[in-house]
Amino acid sequence: MTDLPAAEPAARPLDGRIALVTGATRGIGHATALALAEAGAHVVAVGRTSGALEELDDRIVKAGSTATLVPLDIKDGEGIDRLGGALYERFGKLDIFVGNAGVLGPMTPLAQVDPKEWNDALAVNLTANWRLIRSLDPLLRLSTAGRAVMVSSGAAHKARPFWGPYAVTKAAVEVLARTWAAEVENISSLKVNLINPGPIRTRMRAKAFPSEDPNTLPSPDEVAQAIFALCLPSFEETGRLYDFPSHSLKAYPIPA
Repeated sequence: MTDLPAAEPAARPLDGRIALVTGATRGIGHATALALAEAGAHVVAVGRTSGALEELDDRIVKAGSTATLVPLDIKDGEGIDRLGGALYERFGKLDIFVGNAGVLGPMTPLAQVDPKEWNDALAVNLTANWRLIRSLDPLLRLSTAGRAVMVSSGAAHKARPFWGPYAVTKAAVEVLARTWAAEVENISSLKVNLINPGPIRTRMRAKAFPSEDPNTLPSPDEVAQAIFALCLPSFEETGRLYDFPSHSLKAYPIPA
């Protein structure tokens, strides 16, 4: 297990870099988009709510950076395909991809999960990330130091009752990211890693644990700094999972 490296000494270590963040309208995605912008990146912010994206844009401008706002339902596969082409036409590359968008899904016994809710969880948490890889991989390979970070969960390594759809999709995301990392390891500078945020003060966490005091949890801004470190050109590890609660970088296989 290895601690993350300290941020680079440059005041804006991501100047000139293009970063795409999904689920950027709130929580961890919002905080990560802002952290990358503060470091100098031009942020392509993807989210469903135009108003929330505009609020993020205001904060990015105040931080002295710029953004491209992409109102997009992450289940729109054809929209994701078009996004890759549009980014290539405008920027010719992509330097950073943070796959953060996700849904909790139904918290109910597996035998009682509604098929539509099951399909929605798969579509958002898993299929959209595969579709994003398909669309963005060529752009990330054009970067001098492409970095991809996909958000997992501790639920991926547990078999907790009633968490089936969420846990299954997060476990699948880990295999998806690890497979991608292995495929590009020896043929490009692209590094692909995962992060487990752990319990964070977000709307999703409040939905899962309504009686929990949110003030006892770390803020999205804190985990965003860890994601930011994984996005730096100086971060050379790949195929790893950064466990934010223990502040450690883990290699696979991860003990249950």
